[in-house]
Amino acid sequence: MKPSEIILSKEQELLIEKLGNLNEKTGLQPAAARILALLLVTDSMELTFEQIHETLKISKSAASNAIHLLLTTNKLDYVTKLGDRRRYFHCKLIFWQDHFKQSLDQLRGYASILEEVLQHRTAETVVYNNQLKEIIDFIQFLDIELQLVYDKWQKSRV
Repeated sequence: MKPSEIILSKEQELLIEKLGNLNEKTGLQPAAARILALLLVTDSMELTFEQIHETLKISKSAASNAIHLLLTTNKLDYVTKLGDRRRYFHCKLIFWQDHFKQSLDQLRGYASILEEVLQHRTAETVVYNNQLKEIIDFIQFLDIELQLVYDKWQKSRV
């Protein structure tokens, strides 16, 4: 074990793998998926680059690329400490609501583009067009319902 490596229990290691696999299914590359999982599971609130790369046993290049991706996609943030040149990375859990709202906006945008697609499709593909309309209707329904659920949840927290 290297000096900056974090000690994880077997349960924590399994959780990192489970979360990592789940994160990969959302489109993250494996290293980024594991870094996010590590930062969620570890008892440390912040980890240095060295701690991340040594604990996950990934190359420096893979760690660097993954951290860059997570920073640019707003999933990670970092702090620096006076007299210490290292960056201390942490998950941006406090921004989950912004992420949720952003996801809803993306869903609305997707439905809007699908509506444009439907307007430009030939009327001869009735079954396909109806399926496309059903997807649009579902996304619009989901948008309304998710906003209602979110608002209800917000009110329940007061």
